[in-house]
Amino acid sequence: MGCGNVQSGSPRTHAYERGRSIKKYPFPEANHNQRASKDTIRAPERLLRQKGNPMKLQSVLIGALVVTNLGLIGSQFAHPRTEQAAAIAPVLRGHALELVDDRGRVRAEIKVTPANPSIKMPDGSTGYPEAVLLRLINSQNGPDVKLTSTEDGAGLALGGDSGYVQILSRGANPPFIKIVNKDGREQVIKP
Repeated sequence: MGCGNVQSGSPRTHAYERGRSIKKYPFPEANHNQRASKDTIRAPERLLRQKGNPMKLQSVLIGALVVTNLGLIGSQFAHPRTEQAAAIAPVLRGHALELVDDRGRVRAEIKVTPANPSIKMPDGSTGYPEAVLLRLINSQNGPDVKLTSTEDGAGLALGGDSGYVQILSRGANPPFIKIVNKDGREQVIKP
């Protein structure tokens, strides 16, 4: 039962010699003179017998995968990252912290200084207790802001090119404000 110009027994007509209409396979065969195996004939025949278009099924599956991925990405943005926030240390602990500029010079520091019982103070007293010191330093390495807290009081010094201001309240001595200009003239304000 041959059909048209296709010879009976050729691989292209082998599956259709039983009275079916001939449909061309979507791929040409390498050698038309060789007899094709049953597997190479049956695979395209199965594709033709399937209901629906296999390309349409592949498009639907890819679309479902895209929608699933978009949903997962959206859920990452919708939920807060509590696990990652818990990994951040709530407290920074250390003995000192220094901030440096681009040249490596210390421009700010906060540190705990140990007690020094042998130091002579400007007011004539001896010894200095443990203190917490915050210094903000200008580009010429001069402290513009110095804040100190000790067990028996606190002090603040603000400096600049024209002089400095010192506020001190420590121990049993009354608090005072000391203003010193560039020439060394000073004024002390006490209660």
